[in-house]
Amino acid sequence: MSDMKVINTKKAVQPVGPYSQAIHAGPHIFVSGQIPADASGKLTEGSIADKTAACCEGLKAILAEAGSDISKCVKVTVFLTSMENFAEMNGVYEKYFTHKPARSCVAVKELPKGVPVEIEAIALSS
Repeated sequence: MSDMKVINTKKAVQPVGPYSQAIHAGPHIFVSGQIPADASGKLTEGSIADKTAACCEGLKAILAEAGSDISKCVKVTVFLTSMENFAEMNGVYEKYFTHKPARSCVAVKELPKGVPVEIEAIALSS
């Protein structure tokens, strides 16, 4: 456990269950899935684009707290409750992840708090 560090920032939504916002282990930062909510936990309203941006902003805040950056993401996983939202999500996603990390995008039946999108990532530490 000494080679793992829990990462937590008040600048991103707090976990809704028994997990950490992120774990820094070795040269990697494993960021838990971010839902579209602000740091106070208020769910983001609006389009899938708005909600995707909120997820990405949460990732950015957590990675900054860990001393890293969204440009150091090596793997991203996007969860959508409907693939009908894929194109709109992708339009926002590509603005945040210009370096094109490896990615999976899967459709799931439902997500925590009824949100339509959640994004998790693995990044390199600085």
